[in-house]
Amino acid sequence: MADQRLPTLEQERAFASLTDILEGRPVDTSMERIVRDREAMEHTLFEMMADKPQAPTATLRRPSRRWLVAAAIGLGALVVWLTSTPAPAAGRIEGRATVVDGDTLAIEGTKARIRLYGMDAPESSQTCDDAAGKRYLCGGRAAQYLADLIGRSGRVTCFEEDRDRYGRIVAECATLGNVVLNAAMVKAGWAIEYKQYSDGRYSQEEAEAKAAKRGIWVGQFIEPSRWRNQGQRLESERVAEGQPKGCDIKGNISSSGKIYHMPGQQNYGRTKINEKAGERWFCSEAEARAAGWQPAKR
Repeated sequence: MADQRLPTLEQERAFASLTDILEGRPVDTSMERIVRDREAMEHTLFEMMADKPQAPTATLRRPSRRWLVAAAIGLGALVVWLTSTPAPAAGRIEGRATVVDGDTLAIEGTKARIRLYGMDAPESSQTCDDAAGKRYLCGGRAAQYLADLIGRSGRVTCFEEDRDRYGRIVAECATLGNVVLNAAMVKAGWAIEYKQYSDGRYSQEEAEAKAAKRGIWVGQFIEPSRWRNQGQRLESERVAEGQPKGCDIKGNISSSGKIYHMPGQQNYGRTKINEKAGERWFCSEAEARAAGWQPAKR
């Protein structure tokens, strides 16, 4: 459960910004930086509170400016650590994690269920098509990849961003090795950016995964949010539409002209192919362009 005596994520980011400004560096408030600073702060505080008598012959040195800045930030963090009582939405959760599915964790010893912020992984029972058009359990593969990222220790640190409608904590989580799980899952292609909620935080990671055809991007998939709502019907439609194996690009004809839609794009799922009207499936973007179709903007 969240420790109510720990500084909030906003407070830690403020400390990081202040340190960078005083040191004349570009401001960096990423989660990787926050986790690194927290570990360094704990080490500094431990040394400051340890009883280490000086040798009789020791000479006093004038502390450097860098040490003074670090000490000031460390003392300020100590005060916040001892006195702050952050609101639940800004809590930090630490512990051993068990993977529930590709975007959900359970924290051992607590009732906390963590929904990873800003990303959406295939559901446990969801299937996708690989590059050869062969069906596979992509939901299971996503969950396994998340477990591999966490590693044997299972320990994670999560910063709460919000609560979802099911009461789950929505958070960004990192491993002991400072791997941010949310970003890593999207970058590996085993989750897509949940654009409705992510505010573009993982757009670069998704672009990389899509370009490299990693994870589910290697073939065809239905967006997890649509699968949750209409999974069985969507599966039936995929068979009924007569899609050729390995050819997952939809060539649609509308008032805007001949437009092709790639898997994962906003209107991909709702676009239906009517071959009698001249619409068709394409196996590659090059094929679609050569046939006179233009890419969809979103």
